[in-house]
Amino acid sequence: MSDLTDIQNKIDELRKQLNYHNYRYHVLDSPEISDAEYDGLMQQLRKLEEQYPQLLMPDSPSQRVGAAPVEALGVLEHPVPMLSLGNAFVTEDLYAWHTRTLKLLGVEQFDMVCEHKMDGLSIALTYENGIFVRGSTRGDGFRGEDITQNLKTIHSIPLSVPKSAPPRFEVRGEVYLPKVGFQKLNKERENEGLPLFANPRNAAAGSIRQLDPRITAKRNLDIYVYWLLYAYGKMMPETHWETLEYFKELGFRVNPANRRVKRIEEAEEYYKTWTEKRETLPYEADGIVIKADSMEYHTRLGDVGREPRWAIAYKFPAIQGTTKLKEIGISVGRTGTLNPFAILEPVQIGGVTIERATLHNEDDTRRKDIREGDWVYIQRAGDVIPDVVGPILSKRTGEEKVFSLLDKIYSQEKGRPACPVCGGEVVKPEGEVMYYCSNAACPAQVQGRIELFVSRSAMDIRGVGEKFIEVLLKEELVKDAADLYSLKEKKEQIVQLEKKGEKSAGNIIKAIEKSKQASLPRLLFGLGIRHVGEETANLLAEHYKDLDDLSRAEREKLMTVASIGPKIADSIVAFFHEERNRVILEKLRRAGVWPQQELAQQGLPLSGQEFVITGTLETFSREEAHSRIKALGGIAKDNVTKNTTYLVVGADPGENKLIRARALGTAQINEEKLLAILGQKN
Repeated sequence: MSDLTDIQNKIDELRKQLNYHNYRYHVLDSPEISDAEYDGLMQQLRKLEEQYPQLLMPDSPSQRVGAAPVEALGVLEHPVPMLSLGNAFVTEDLYAWHTRTLKLLGVEQFDMVCEHKMDGLSIALTYENGIFVRGSTRGDGFRGEDITQNLKTIHSIPLSVPKSAPPRFEVRGEVYLPKVGFQKLNKERENEGLPLFANPRNAAAGSIRQLDPRITAKRNLDIYVYWLLYAYGKMMPETHWETLEYFKELGFRVNPANRRVKRIEEAEEYYKTWTEKRETLPYEADGIVIKADSMEYHTRLGDVGREPRWAIAYKFPAIQGTTKLKEIGISVGRTGTLNPFAILEPVQIGGVTIERATLHNEDDTRRKDIREGDWVYIQRAGDVIPDVVGPILSKRTGEEKVFSLLDKIYSQEKGRPACPVCGGEVVKPEGEVMYYCSNAACPAQVQGRIELFVSRSAMDIRGVGEKFIEVLLKEELVKDAADLYSLKEKKEQIVQLEKKGEKSAGNIIKAIEKSKQASLPRLLFGLGIRHVGEETANLLAEHYKDLDDLSRAEREKLMTVASIGPKIADSIVAFFHEERNRVILEKLRRAGVWPQQELAQQGLPLSGQEFVITGTLETFSREEAHSRIKALGGIAKDNVTKNTTYLVVGADPGENKLIRARALGTAQINEEKLLAILGQKN
């Protein structure tokens, strides 16, 4: 064939056939040709594409084999947050969610969709003009890892969709490794002398995060798509169930076990059925998900924190096993708490090898009468740390030892109970059940505080993990989290640590420097102030512009902030009065880690209102609009969040801001409405 048009037609026909047979095999589980015939078609296509590289397209079936290794997985921002789910563990939780939802909607009943809560890796797939262009992990819900090339190796993900699809849309799905594939993979690793994966979820997560997509391609991962994150440029179905049906038309793989129900009793029956049949599933599942069917109801209900009100996960009963508790150890947390934990004879529970489990605190251990040497019940639920449920009394021999934390940590040398890590004095505050190491410089506490500081929800410093922090402390390169910002002057020493290469050390320093741009809520959370979690940090940042401002706050003033009571207020005041913390804060200030928060001016017309502008305004520039909003007490921001009051839409608006505003239910106004709000036009 010398005519390029004929070649193009031949390639198009081969792609069409391969896509059809790929869909039959991987989505419908109903192949029409043998593997050998499929491979023959693929060889023909690859040969033609090699001869005529100008005709190679990114959505060609030949591109599923994976590209060359990449240096590192990049980070992608999610235009619409990928939220997590609230949990129900007992029937009462499920009915309480249903009753609460009925009241919020003001209706007597609503249709629901029941789905399996698969234990895999949540991902997002983006399509533009019919082509798969981007794929990412859920990450922290707002940013995820770019795994586009790896996802292309999963045959049940369409590389292109019909032209009838929206010009741009994003779907959410669960990548998983089937149980059979998991067993095969571990068998291969065992034969090669490699460490085994603990469970299918870990195997799937490890496979999809490979830097070399060719490795991912060998793992036989699969996917079910279950949610539309957004669609731009085309009207979509009004119900979730119809959306799932539409996904099938576009070529996506949708779980056939999904079911639409009208009454909560039907949802409960669905749960009971699959609780009994969960072991027959070809994949791991840890519960079911129940969603309101109406998309309008989703908008009306919204979300609270990072959880949608219109859905709930009803977890299967935790998996249990039995083993011998060899010894009770003591660990030290970042706040100094002494935490008993069980050291166990290794036991397999739900595909995971368990050697340690939590005992919570001494009071709980005594209440359950758990003793060293006992045979015990171990409970595992998803990724939660395994828990010792209780002893098996019938197996007691009389040689078991009753547990006493103080006896366990008593130091003959010091003549008193001492911290097992640093030897510091142990105290138990009045009214609390936990014992504490009183030495704030205890290495275990310092390690825990730095681990929190660098975590994704805090300063998000990639490359600085538990082991690396341990080495930094051992080599005395850091004494606290603030010292991380001095490491750029010690690059050569970092290169020597754990055989870090020049490039690796450079990436760590870049990540540390980048963290200086983190917001005030992230820094507040990362400081590890007792009782101050992510939500409280966000609340504080709405009332205090920086750490100086917060450090001057009195107890009574702090308690005027919603959700902050005496315990949290006292903890904040105590944190800023402690000399050790003041030293850390001063080091952060000198390093340039001192974010400022824009606050609303109370008592002015726009007090408490937050504005985001997208596109071009005719009356004045964006900077001028920001100034006028601030002058009236409002807040002007660049990105749409759940706190945004209005998205002001000008000419040629940004697509991502529009999508995010729709997803969050943010009010959109035009320039004329903004002028009216600013009092410049009636």
